[in-house]
Amino acid sequence: MSEKSFKTDVVIIGAGPVGLFAVFELGLLDIKCHLIDILEVVGGQCSELYPEKPIYDIPAIPVCTGQELTDKLMAQIEPFDPYFHLGQMAESISKKEDGNWVVKTDLGTVIEARVIVVAAGGGSFVPKKPPLKGLEEFEGKSVFYSVKRMEDFRDKNILIAGGGDSALDWSIFLADVASKVTLIHRRNEFRGALDSVEKVKELKDLGKINLITPAEVIGVGGKGTLELLTIQQGEETLDIKTDAFIPLFGLSPKLGPIANWGLEIEKNAIKVDNTLDYQTNVPGIYAIGDVNTYPGKLKLILSGFHEGALAARACFKLARPNEKYRFEFT
Repeated sequence: MSEKSFKTDVVIIGAGPVGLFAVFELGLLDIKCHLIDILEVVGGQCSELYPEKPIYDIPAIPVCTGQELTDKLMAQIEPFDPYFHLGQMAESISKKEDGNWVVKTDLGTVIEARVIVVAAGGGSFVPKKPPLKGLEEFEGKSVFYSVKRMEDFRDKNILIAGGGDSALDWSIFLADVASKVTLIHRRNEFRGALDSVEKVKELKDLGKINLITPAEVIGVGGKGTLELLTIQQGEETLDIKTDAFIPLFGLSPKLGPIANWGLEIEKNAIKVDNTLDYQTNVPGIYAIGDVNTYPGKLKLILSGFHEGALAARACFKLARPNEKYRFEFT
């Protein structure tokens, strides 16, 4: 084999939390894995979009950050020696006469495996940007579509726009870090969790968050760095001085090349049979985590862990057809 050719039991597309936990479940069955991820780091959205954001719904862990969860999962799978192909996109798949799959990446890596597990989350994410003239000039300097390090906003005057969980959560988390936090939403009602809405209102009453609703940002101004934002509130137009603007209007997921693999797609997610351990319409290809859909689907990390555990048992039957599966408690 060349330096870019590999052979393994299972190829996992995606190295986010669900993909990493699948390595653990497969490792318990002595199934070897290679993982492919378009990001340069493991952890998926947890590492790339909210490494410092608290996560509360991991069993037995009252609270941990996205990065802490990734670190714990990496420690958990270390004994199983998974092989990572990072900064690469799984571009095409083909099937050999012996039933093995061949996955090729955009960097020319070729991996042969008995099974493919797609754990790609929502695929690649593109932030939904507000249609503001001149916004690109400030991107990455004073306009940000995610918060990777809260400390970057220490003692700064920041304005957050949005009405979902991300906008609410970051307003709460940054209230004790920034010198001033202003939250703007085009409606009086928010789409996020009720407890977060109540917390924002409480912080507003304490003077820690400046809440402006209904309103929206209609212009940006500054030379080199952002200096002010123009706000429309009813018939009134306001100029607000700010050091940083964080518009959080959600992300547009794109499956990328996966959408062209002959898998049944429904609303940008891969349909699976949850009575067949999350197999897709193509035998030998499974989909777990946020990338899949089925009746009653819940897009939770917890659900993805459960799906990965069941899919691992199905992978064993394909990767070790001549061996008897014995269920063991961990």
